[in-house]
Amino acid sequence: MRAPRERGSWFWDLYDFDAPGLKPALSLAARMSDVLTRYQLLTPVRLEYVWSVMGAGTTGVTTTLELTKPLLTDPDLADRVRGSRPAAHPAADISDFNVLGAGTWMDEEGQPRTEYRLVDLSISTAPTGLWADLSVHHDIWGRYDFAGRPHPEIYRNNAPRLTAALKDLTALLGTAPEPGEPTYFGTATVDGLAEPDADDNGLGPDLTDWLR
Repeated sequence: MRAPRERGSWFWDLYDFDAPGLKPALSLAARMSDVLTRYQLLTPVRLEYVWSVMGAGTTGVTTTLELTKPLLTDPDLADRVRGSRPAAHPAADISDFNVLGAGTWMDEEGQPRTEYRLVDLSISTAPTGLWADLSVHHDIWGRYDFAGRPHPEIYRNNAPRLTAALKDLTALLGTAPEPGEPTYFGTATVDGLAEPDADDNGLGPDLTDWLR
């Protein structure tokens, strides 16, 4: 099950990492996605972005652009993004984009299962500076499922990969992420998720009332 809010999120302010703009943002997305792909957390298949006009707000147009080549090896991607600008809004631009794709999680028996949007990655293209945001919405990253039941095998089969990816992203970007604000579904730490206290029966919090 996928929660409607983040189980955890991590934000990198990358003002000093590279110049702002679409091409640096796409290069950043490619390098971050390469780390996530290495851990089977995200294989990008499309970009999604909203077109807005400065001073007027959003146009109401969202573009989903299929990736025909890997991010790291597509020199024409920036031109394809610009070329998808809605004809009715020639002054429109994008301020960020989402990198969408599937990842692999392991069940209690260690069998791989594919899940679309196992992790979400967003990158800024705004002239104010680069930033990146990574988030997760599933219960496989914690010691308890959404009903509060312990699932140690699923936790051991999945959480270490998320922690390793966060550490590699920190090394790549030269700075540790800022954990996002806690939500009803969880609290992020620099390298994973904080674990809630168990009750007297060894159960975690039951969060299913928000999943119905």
